[in-house]
Amino acid sequence: MLCVIPMHVAIIDGDVSYPANSGKRLRTLNLMLQVARRHRITYVGRCAVDSEEWRAAPAFLREHRIEPILVPDPVPQKSGLAFYARLFANLFSSQPYSVTSHYSEPMRQAISEFAKQDRVDLWQLEWAPYLAMVDAALPGPRVVIAHNVDTLIWQRYYENELSFFKRAFLKTQWQKFRRFEEDAFRQATRVVAVSEEDARLIRIEFGQPNVDVVDNGIDRAYFENVQESRDARRILFLGALDWRPNLDAVDLLLDKIFPRVQVQESTAKLVIVGRHPPDELVERTRNAPGVELHADVADVRPYLAGSGVMAVPLRIGGGSRLKILEALACGLPVVSTAVGAEGLLLKPNEDYVQADEDAMADALVQAIRNPDAMRALADHGRRIVLDTYDWSVLAKKLEASWEKCSACASST
Repeated sequence: MLCVIPMHVAIIDGDVSYPANSGKRLRTLNLMLQVARRHRITYVGRCAVDSEEWRAAPAFLREHRIEPILVPDPVPQKSGLAFYARLFANLFSSQPYSVTSHYSEPMRQAISEFAKQDRVDLWQLEWAPYLAMVDAALPGPRVVIAHNVDTLIWQRYYENELSFFKRAFLKTQWQKFRRFEEDAFRQATRVVAVSEEDARLIRIEFGQPNVDVVDNGIDRAYFENVQESRDARRILFLGALDWRPNLDAVDLLLDKIFPRVQVQESTAKLVIVGRHPPDELVERTRNAPGVELHADVADVRPYLAGSGVMAVPLRIGGGSRLKILEALACGLPVVSTAVGAEGLLLKPNEDYVQADEDAMADALVQAIRNPDAMRALADHGRRIVLDTYDWSVLAKKLEASWEKCSACASST
């Protein structure tokens, strides 16, 4: 049994995690809410002054015993002339664009000022680039949360890109991320990965032996009592629509997979649900036959309850997919690529149907035509998800990693 020693933990985040409308935000927020019951948590994040995060997050966090420090310095937008100017300038940088664009001097200064006033027992960085925000002279061990191994994601971007010029750019970003993550992971006291596959990569490829696994999870009480009203013809895609791997999967659905489904099942519907869809996707889906787009919804459960199957045609990605856990927690059958289900303790064709991009259309057609068989798979997966992936269980794993960090710092 874990012997919890209360600590003051500063969690440094570049994307304020309330409202929790993406997989990364859901993970950060839910684990924070759990550990704040036993530890003192200060949360430092950055966002725009006029944003929903700025208005809503402080009161919510304080209500749950988390002290917020929000820095009014949002991450630059990925659009406009300034964006392309930054991309061009990055050609001459040794660091990846994502790293240079997320550096924030106001954030670094806010952390330094906070550290002068209050002792921190442990620093938790929600992404490796935020190590640079915590001055090396500040005491306390550093835990880096690897929501993904970015090197792997950029390698997959490169491998799936057909354009010669885009491939050249993606290859340089992949190589830059490899050098960056190798250095950053080694600087950390410990790294927390979200899957055994990612942990193995960090140990072997990046030379950091001190890696723990804290899986992604779900709020069991929030999902397990969803009242189902399934329509076998409704195919759901769920995910943040401002994340490139999800947009690649949506393009694959719209270009190849769903048209093939419609040839065999003319009444099939594709329901795309996610935050911040780009204008091009909104326009493309506006009059697309059989396609619905629901942006920035307050609650995903009605869509999980009313669909017949979830499609996860990811071919780019890392970490593990909360969307699959949420679907199975609600009893929604899943058809996923191997990459989509990577990192989860689920067995293909026992808990979900595994199909690559060429086979996915046929698998979705079979899901529409055989809902009872799909339901049996989902019920099997649901038991595993509810017993294994609840945030309360996973928070104890995170605390165990903190304890290792603290013990290591005390012995040096």
